[in-house]
Amino acid sequence: MRLAKEGKSFSVKPRPSRSSSEQSSEIKLAKAGKSYIPKPRYGSEQSSEITLGNEGKSFAPKYRTSYPSFEPASETTSTEDNDLIYGRHPVLTVLEGERHINRLWITTRLRYDPRFHHLILQAKDNGAVIDEVEPRRLDQITGGANHQGVAAQIAPYDYIELEDLISKAKSVTDPVIVVADGITDPHNLGAIIRTAEAIGAHGLVIPQRRAAGITSTVVKVAAGALETFPVSRVVNLGRALEQLKEEGFWIYGTAVTGSEPLQTVKFSGPVVLVVGGEGEGLSMLTQRSCDVLVSIPLHGKTPSLNASVATGMALYEIYRQKSLNTLYLDKLQTISLKKE
Repeated sequence: MRLAKEGKSFSVKPRPSRSSSEQSSEIKLAKAGKSYIPKPRYGSEQSSEITLGNEGKSFAPKYRTSYPSFEPASETTSTEDNDLIYGRHPVLTVLEGERHINRLWITTRLRYDPRFHHLILQAKDNGAVIDEVEPRRLDQITGGANHQGVAAQIAPYDYIELEDLISKAKSVTDPVIVVADGITDPHNLGAIIRTAEAIGAHGLVIPQRRAAGITSTVVKVAAGALETFPVSRVVNLGRALEQLKEEGFWIYGTAVTGSEPLQTVKFSGPVVLVVGGEGEGLSMLTQRSCDVLVSIPLHGKTPSLNASVATGMALYEIYRQKSLNTLYLDKLQTISLKKE
C-alpha cells in the first residue's frame, strides 16, 4: 500500500506469513544501526516494519508488551500533601511539642546528637518510624532543600475550636487575638504566626475557604511557634467576629481608606486585630464587622506593606500601649500603698 502526504510517500511492507507454532521478527532501526527482537504480546510475537519514502528511513511501531505496572508514590512527592518538614530547628521543635510524627529521616551523625537522641527514642515509642539515611537520600526526599540532615513527616495540624481558643485567651488579662482574612500565601501566614506568638498574642483565627491553612510550609516558616500558639479555623469569619464581640473583645481591622492612624487609636481591654490578604486587604463584609478601622501611615513611595509586616507593626503598637498602661497602673498602685 502506498500513500502520498505532502508530496512524499511511504510503503508498508506486507506482513510475513507466520506459523502458529513459531513466530519471529526482527525490526531494523536505520537511525541507530541496531536491531532488537520485541517481546511477545499476550503470548504471541508480532512483526511489522514501516519504511518511509523520505530518506529511506524505517521505524517500527511500538506495541505494549505488558499491562502497565503501578508503583507506590515516591517519598519525594508534594511536601504540602505529606506535611513534610525539614531542618534542625523545625524538626526539633516538633519533637519537643505534642504533634505526632509519622516518620523521621535522619543522618547517622545527627541521630546521636544529644539534642535529638532522647527525643527520637520518645518519638519511636509513640509509633514513629525512624529511618537512618544518607544525606543524598534526604536530598531526594526534600527535593534538594536545605534539610540540615533531618526531615519529618508529621500528622495534620489539629485546629482548636473557637470557643476553646476564646476561653484560653480570656484566662489572662486583656488578651490579644489575631484574625487573618484571606491570607493565601503560606509564607505570609507562617510569618504572621511567628510574629504574633513572639510579641505575645494568644491565638489566631483563619477562615476555611479562600485562605491558606496550616501546611508544612507554614509550620517551617513559623519556626516552632505553632507548637504553643493555637489556631482556630472557622467556616464563617463574620460570625466568628460577632462571637468575639459577645465575649467582650474589641475588633480592630486594618484598612487603607476610611481608617484612623494606628498611633492615634487607644487600645485597651481584650483586643482582636484583623488583618487582610496580600492584595485585596479586608473584605467589605469583614470591615463592617470591625469596631474600628486602623491604618499604618506610610511616608515613602512604596504603596503598601507585606501582610506579615503590617501585622507585626500593629501588634507592636498594641503591646506598647498595653505595657505603658500596665506601668502606669503599677505606678498608681505603688503611690497608693505609700500613702497608706
